[in-house]
Amino acid sequence: MLRVTKLTDYATVVLTVLAARQGQVLSAAELAEHSGLEQPTVSKLLKPLAQAGLVASQRGVHGGYRLSRDAAQISLIEIVEAMEGPLAMTECSQHESHCGIAHQCGVRANWRLINDVVADALRGVTLAQMLRPPSPDTPTRRREIAVRVAS
Repeated sequence: MLRVTKLTDYATVVLTVLAARQGQVLSAAELAEHSGLEQPTVSKLLKPLAQAGLVASQRGVHGGYRLSRDAAQISLIEIVEAMEGPLAMTECSQHESHCGIAHQCGVRANWRLINDVVADALRGVTLAQMLRPPSPDTPTRRREIAVRVAS
């Protein structure tokens, strides 16, 4: 099964809390309270998010965290890569693959293509969009992506 880790999911939750309070500085304790997560988990998430430049920290009595830029400028691929590293569906879909059969693999090009499609889909969704659930009267549609498999 292909899925993002719990920490990546939780990071998205914490970032949506900050996005809903754009410009406000919230402590790790406040973020934990608003997100429903435990404070040690939130603290653990904030370090890689800060290192990736997604949140900015402010020291002092009224210190805490805020988004480093507008939520509409932060894509899901940035969140995933901040928490998990570069997106790679398979070992061979990484640009610097350490797979022992990469030189003779017949499916490597297709995995790279699929990896790129998933990355593009994540790039196409912003943190601001994650704040707005689809309205009940809007029909749920799958976005179709044309993929041509290499021959």
